[in-house]
This record gives sequence, C-alpha cells and structure tokens, in this order.
Amino acid sequence: MKKLFRLFLIIALLGAGAIAEAQQTKKIPRIGYVSGSGDPNTPISLDKAFQQGLQDLGYIEGKNILVEYRYAEGNLDRLPGLVAELVQLKVDVLVVSNLPAIRAAKEATKTIPIVMVTPLDPVATGLVDSLARPGGNLTELTSLGRELSGKRLELLKEAVPGASRVGVLWDSNAPGPVLGFKEYEAAARALKIPLQSLEVRGPKPDLERAFQAAAKSRTTAIITITNPVLGRYQKQIADLAITNRKPSMCETSAYVEAGCLMSYASNYAESFRRAAVFVDKILKGTKPADIPVEQPMKFEFVINLKTAKQIGVTIPQWTLMKADKVIR
Repeated sequence: MKKLFRLFLIIALLGAGAIAEAQQTKKIPRIGYVSGSGDPNTPISLDKAFQQGLQDLGYIEGKNILVEYRYAEGNLDRLPGLVAELVQLKVDVLVVSNLPAIRAAKEATKTIPIVMVTPLDPVATGLVDSLARPGGNLTELTSLGRELSGKRLELLKEAVPGASRVGVLWDSNAPGPVLGFKEYEAAARALKIPLQSLEVRGPKPDLERAFQAAAKSRTTAIITITNPVLGRYQKQIADLAITNRKPSMCETSAYVEAGCLMSYASNYAESFRRAAVFVDKILKGTKPADIPVEQPMKFEFVINLKTAKQIGVTIPQWTLMKADKVIR
C-alpha cells in the first residue's frame, strides 16, 4: 500500500512539474511598435495612448505581452531600418503610423500582421484594397486628416476674417506632407485663398527661417501639416506663431495644447488607443485582412483663447459656439 501511495505521489509531482514547465514556457506575444517622433526617454502622447490601450485590455508589458519599441526620433530615413529590425525579430504584430514606415513594412513582410494608424485615405493611396476587406496581411485605423484641409481653411478664415494670405508650414522631405500640401493647394484654390509655401526639411527643420519667410511674404496666418518631424517641435512652432502674432491652425489638438490657436481633427490619440484593440483581435486569431478599416466617428474643433489674447485676435462668438473644446 505504501509503495502504491509513493507511486501515485511521484506521478502527481511529475505531472505538476510538467504543468509548471508548460506554463513557464508558454509563448508571450511580441509586438513591434515603430514611433516616428518619440524617443526612449520621452515617448509622445500617441505612444502612451497605445500603451494605455494595451493596459485597458489586461495586457501587462513584460508579463503577458512584450513590446519592442523602435524610435526614429524625427529622422524618417531611419524608419526602414527600424522596421527591418522588428521583422528579423519575427514579432507577432507590427504597429506603424506614418507613410515611410508603412511602406517599409509592406515591403519587408507579407506574413507578419501589420496594424497601421494614418491620417491618409488608405484606398486612395493604395495602402489597402478596400475599407471593408483591407486584404493581405494588414489592416488600418485612419483619422482621415488629409480630407479635412478645406474645412480647416474655412474655419481659419471664419475665425480670423483678416487672414488674407495663409502660409503652410510643412516638411518637404517627407511623402505624407507632400500629399498634404497638394490637398491644401486644391482647397485654397476653391476657396480663393492665397497660399504661401513655408517649406522646411527634417530631421532638424529651420523653423525660424520659415517664420521669417512668412513675415517677408506678408503671410497673415499659418497652417502646420503635422508629421513625425514637426511633431517634435509643437511648442516651438506655437511659440514662434505667438511671437510673430500669426494665428495658427494645426492638425491635432496636441499643438493647441502646446499653444497654437486652433485645430480641427479627429482624436488621433484615440486611434492609437484603438490600435491596441486591433492587436488584441489579431493575437486571438483574427486575420488582419478580415478586420475592416476603422474611420473616425467624430471630428473635434479646439480653440486656445489664451493664445488668441496673446496675439490680439478676437474669435467671433459664432465660431466659439462651434468649438468642442475651448482652452481658456
């Protein structure tokens, strides 16, 4: 009887050991995340929004999920190399958020699922086959930021009726802003608003020279086309606009919080938080091609009245009534 008990005990211990070992060796999913603007020491709000999205779904980094972060720090030339590193690591999902990184990811792998977050129209730019069925190994969340160029010009003209010439601050060294500038050109022609190109080049744009050019050409207002390069200089752009007393329209509310006058956009940070939901679906077995492209449900108009006071601009009451958020 004692021998039989010992035998059962040995079997039980061996079984428990096997279960424990299986639990320890269970594969933890690994995500590859590429940030165009952030850096390891100062992740930007979009990076934090993605991290929060993972936490909301019960993922704890280092415990039940691993995230391999790669930061371009505003240097877009680094993006293909960073994407290649993550592909070589054989991550389970890639999360990319700007056109150079998206194109690099599409070229680097046909098997690793890709979650894209972009302001571009994904069908018009050829990133996906259709909104309902993206196709291939990718899916997307789009903020449709490029589609709002005309509306931004309209709101700027309404808020600042004296804005006779609008300068567009953009990084001419990047593909996304090139498309964006063309959108503003078309919208300005339709609205009969003179446009002035204020080109800078990353990764270290000469913003002071751009504002000097704006003053020389008698530009009366500024629109900033955001991208990973200019996203690192939100406060400097806002400060220069205030110093030069230029009303500024920006493409995300983060610029307004930094001091720009106004923005009209979807909640871009929310798109990054939602990207975690897409990652979760893929890790649970859904193919990215079967996840429809998600579009924003709402666009937000944000005004900074503190900035308006600093530059001597009075926002009309009917324009203020349209705002979703007013910073006082």
